[in-house]
Amino acid sequence: MKGRMINPGKARAEAIVSKEPIGFYGGINAKTGIVIEKGHELEGKSVKGKILVFPCGKGSTVGSYVIYGLAKNGVGPAAIINKETETIVATGAILAGIPCVDGIDIDKIKTGDMLEIDADKGTVKIL
Repeated sequence: MKGRMINPGKARAEAIVSKEPIGFYGGINAKTGIVIEKGHELEGKSVKGKILVFPCGKGSTVGSYVIYGLAKNGVGPAAIINKETETIVATGAILAGIPCVDGIDIDKIKTGDMLEIDADKGTVKIL
C-alpha cells in the first residue's frame, strides 16, 4: 500500500488496529503505553512496540506531548499508520521520532498482522 510520509523511518512489527480515532491526552497512559480511554475498542491494550493503526487523532494539542512521552518512556509504538494524520499526531510523531505514514486504506489491516513500514517511501506491506 502506498501513502504519504509524515515522519521518516522504518519499522517491522505487529499491528494494533483501531477503527475509532485515538485521543492521546487522557486516552493513553504515557508511562505504560496502555490505552485508558473508557469504552475505546483498545481500552486495556498496550501500544508498546506495535504499529499503531487508526483513522485519525482527536482531542487536545497536549496529545503531541503524550506521543513524545510514550517514546521517551520506552512504551511508544514502533510506527503509526493513519487514514489521515492531523497536526496533533504529526507533531507528536516528529517530536518522538516515530515513523508515520498516512493515506493508507486501514480497513485492509487487522490487529495481529505483521507489517513492514518504510515511511521514507510511504509504503506499508502486510507480511
